[in-house]
Amino acid sequence: MDTSRDQSVEIRLLPSLSEITQADWDSCACPEAADGGRPLDPFTTWRFLKALEDSGSVGTGTGWQPFYLTARMGGELIGVAPAYAKSHSQGEYIFDFNWAHAYERAGGQFYPKLQIAVPFTPATGRRFLVKPGFEAEGLSALVQGAVQLSADRGLSGVHATFCTEAEAVAGEAMGLMRRYSTQFHWLNRDYADFDDFLAGLSSRKRKNIRKERREAQAFGGTIHALTGDDIRPEHWDDFWRFYMDTGSRKWGTPYLTRDFFDIVQEEMRDDVLLVLAERDGRNVAGALNMIGREVLFGRYWGCIEHHPCLHFELCYYQAIDHAIATGKLRVEAGAQGEHKLARGYLPAHTHSLHWIADPGLSQAVGEFLRAEARAVDEDIEVLTAFGPFRRDTQEEQQ
Repeated sequence: MDTSRDQSVEIRLLPSLSEITQADWDSCACPEAADGGRPLDPFTTWRFLKALEDSGSVGTGTGWQPFYLTARMGGELIGVAPAYAKSHSQGEYIFDFNWAHAYERAGGQFYPKLQIAVPFTPATGRRFLVKPGFEAEGLSALVQGAVQLSADRGLSGVHATFCTEAEAVAGEAMGLMRRYSTQFHWLNRDYADFDDFLAGLSSRKRKNIRKERREAQAFGGTIHALTGDDIRPEHWDDFWRFYMDTGSRKWGTPYLTRDFFDIVQEEMRDDVLLVLAERDGRNVAGALNMIGREVLFGRYWGCIEHHPCLHFELCYYQAIDHAIATGKLRVEAGAQGEHKLARGYLPAHTHSLHWIADPGLSQAVGEFLRAEARAVDEDIEVLTAFGPFRRDTQEEQQ
C-alpha cells in the first residue's frame, strides 16, 4: 500500500516565483521537458512567468498581483498553479465585464478576484500543473485550495481561463461552472507543403489565398522567419515599435513592458518564431509566435507601414509554413477573428472554469453560461459548415 497518499495536502501562496526554484516549478509545469525537449507550451514554464514578473508586466500597479499556488503532500511538491489577484478584467480574453457590472450595480464588489491564467495569453494549456503520479490528488488540492483561499480572503471568485478540456471536465465534476468559448485553429493533416494544404480547399478559397500571398510578398522587401540565435537584440527594438502601435490602438496601454522582450531574448529565444518584413534596409512589420512541442502559438503582430495582405502573410501563412516544415500538429492564432476561417483556420472550443462566492451571482452566471454554451455550439457548427475546405475534404476531417 502506498502510505504516502494517506497524508494531507498543504496549499501555500507565493508572492513571487523567486520563492520556488525553476526545477521545482517545472517538475509540475512541464515534466515532459525533463529530457531537454520542448515543453507542451512555454507559457506556464518558470522562465516565461518569471519574465512577466521581472519585467514589471505583472505585479504592483498592473492589476495582476502574483498569487502563485503550490500544493505539497508530506513535504513533496505535487502541484502548482499560475494565479493572480485581479483588480480588473483586462488582458484575460474570456470576458466577464458584464458579470462585474451587474454585480456592482446590485451593490456587490467583483474585484479583487482570483485569476488562474497566463497573463495576456489566450492559449490553451494546463492551468493546474500537477506532477506525474499525483494527477488526482494535485488537481483536487489546487482547485479546492483556490476556492478556500479566495473565500477566506474575501475574493469574489476563482476563474481558470484557457484550461484544457480534461481540466474543465474535472473541475465541473468538483462543482465549478464550465464556460465554452471559440477560437480559430489551423490543423496539420500531414501536409507535405503549403500547396498540399491548398489542395484541400475550395477553388475560390485556394485562389484567394494565392492572390493574398502574391500581394503580400510584393510589398517591396524580404520576409525573414527567425528563431534561436538568428534573433538579435536589435530585432526587439523594431518589434517593440510594432507592438506599441498595435497595443495603443487595441488596448490603449500595451500590457507588456519593453524589458519583457529583452528577457525573452536572453532566456527564451529558442522558443520564439519571429517573422519580420524588411524593406529598404529596415523592418516595417513583424509577427511574434511562441513554439510549443506540438503547437505553434501566434501572439503579437504590428507594423509601421501598411501593405496589402502583409498581416495575413506574416501572421497566418508564415505560421502554416513553419508548422508544416517542423511537423507541428496545430497553429493557434490567438483570440477572436472570424476572418481566419477563410484562411484555413477552423473554429474550435476553448474552456474555462468559474467559481463565484455570492450564491445569487453564481446562479445568474450559471444560467447565462448554459445559454452561452448552446450559442457557441451553434456558431461552431455553422462556421464549420461554411469553412474553406472542399466538401469531400471537410467530410474526411469530421
